[in-house]
Amino acid sequence: MGATDRFTRSEVQRILEVNEKQLDYWERLRLVRPRRRWGERFYDFKDLISLRTVKQLTEKGVPAYRLRRSIVALQRRLSEVQAPLTELRILSNGRDIIVEQNGTRLEPLSGQLVLNFDTRELGEKLRIIPERSAEEWFALALEFEGDPSTCAEAIDAYQHALKKNSDWVEALINLGELLYEQGDFEAAVDYFQRAVELRPQSSLAHYNLGSVLEEIGQLETAQRHLRQAVRLKPDYSDAHYNLALVCEKLSASEEARQHWRRYVELDPFSPWCTYARERLGFEHGNKSP
Repeated sequence: MGATDRFTRSEVQRILEVNEKQLDYWERLRLVRPRRRWGERFYDFKDLISLRTVKQLTEKGVPAYRLRRSIVALQRRLSEVQAPLTELRILSNGRDIIVEQNGTRLEPLSGQLVLNFDTRELGEKLRIIPERSAEEWFALALEFEGDPSTCAEAIDAYQHALKKNSDWVEALINLGELLYEQGDFEAAVDYFQRAVELRPQSSLAHYNLGSVLEEIGQLETAQRHLRQAVRLKPDYSDAHYNLALVCEKLSASEEARQHWRRYVELDPFSPWCTYARERLGFEHGNKSP
């Protein structure tokens, strides 16, 4: 957890406009479990989302202890759900708590499914907890991305973030990289292309787009974007390397040599530097040109 993803108790109270007694009570009920370090409790972004949900439900009249019972019941019934307050959509009219997952509504304590006509009596009083913001989806995606086993969840979270903010370049690039790693090159091209259109001065966007275009055989276009990447960032070693590869495939030998040389200068201790030297005609272990 990075420094920007850590909040003290006083910061949480200020952000959510709750008092210390409320926070203590919710912690005793284990609605949230802060970490401790050097005697101080601190919270991450998921904790903020959970606490916001708790606050909204209690303000609607749902007792915190009843919410805790519902969460325990949910975790028993839905073993794949680790953090119900952040992973599920929760609805309440102040008396009833209903959880929605994948379009199915469930009453947590009884485990009974709730059909649409069963909730008509709630009418306009039914309060739907606001959906996550683009920033919240992005933060969740970053957490999922840190674990290879949750790559699919990271992709889904980035897609949700982009539904909220379709012009978020960082989300476009991160999602494109995940899809590229999964071998979905065509989809990756779409996201990288959008990133380039939105931020034409991004060397990373041009590099990613050029690299995936090389993978699918669109060499001339790949060359153009990789050239732009090194123009924008002359010390971009990986871009020089990939551009050298593309130039060789296009029989642009002299340009390829220029980029092999530049790569060797920029990253002489890289494991790929041996190959670059070989392409320049140097034997392994010789000094760079």
